[in-house]
Amino acid sequence: MIEWYKKVVFENYANFNGRARRSEYWYFALASGIISIVLNIIDRVAGSNFGIAETGIISSLYSLLVLLPSIAVGVRRLHDVGKSGWFILIIFIPIIGAIWLLILACTEGDRGTNAYGPDPKNEFDEINEIGTVES
Repeated sequence: MIEWYKKVVFENYANFNGRARRSEYWYFALASGIISIVLNIIDRVAGSNFGIAETGIISSLYSLLVLLPSIAVGVRRLHDVGKSGWFILIIFIPIIGAIWLLILACTEGDRGTNAYGPDPKNEFDEINEIGTVES
C-alpha cells in the first residue's frame, strides 16, 4: 500500500497521461484516507482546529498537498476505463456525479491498449509489439 502511495504522490505527482489500475487508485485513496484521519486526530488533540467546520491546520495543509495527485490519479483511472479525464468534473453534479465516478473507479479497465495508453496490467505488452510497424 505504501509503495502505491509513494508512486502516486512522488513519482506521478502531476502526471495526467496514461492509465491507473484500480489497485493504484484505491490504495492511494485508502492511504490518503488513513493519513487524513490520523492528522484530524492530531489536530483535535493539539487544539489546532479553526473555523465553523472545525478544520485542523495540519489536515488542511495535507489536503492541499494531495489535491493535485488526487486529481491526477483520478484522471488516469478514468483513462483506464476509456473515459476522458474531463469526466472527473462530473463530481459537481449532486449525488449522481459521485455515484457515477464511484462506479467508474470500481470498473475494470479496458483490456489491451486504448486511446490513453497501454494496459497497465499487461506485463508483457512489449512482446505483443514485436514485429509491428510504428508510424
